[in-house]
Amino acid sequence: QVQLQESGPGLVKPSQTLSLTCTVSGASITTNDYYWSWIRQPPGKGLEWLGYIPNSGTTYYNPSLKSRTSISRDTSKNQFTLQLSSLTPEDTAVYYCARAGMTTMDYDYWGRGTQVTVSS
Repeated sequence: QVQLQESGPGLVKPSQTLSLTCTVSGASITTNDYYWSWIRQPPGKGLEWLGYIPNSGTTYYNPSLKSRTSISRDTSKNQFTLQLSSLTPEDTAVYYCARAGMTTMDYDYWGRGTQVTVSS
């Protein structure tokens, strides 16, 4: 059974950088055919894709957030990490990590999500 678990701070101040980690069990993040993704949902809004990192390690980002987003991985810990800089209150959201198939782009496994609030 594949499981994903997000971890990180629940409250961050404006202008700071958010760092969230997704710990994966039951599958290797270096396995072919999957994109390991970050997605968020602001209150009252829909899901917004932030970016992903496939087995190759090459990263892909939402163009609207690319200048503030960085995704990296630690293969020894089977984790991948999101960093989002220059935070504003508009970055307040539930942040999810998830796995998507490369051919279908369907998300088959999700973390439970972690609430991040940007406030002074």
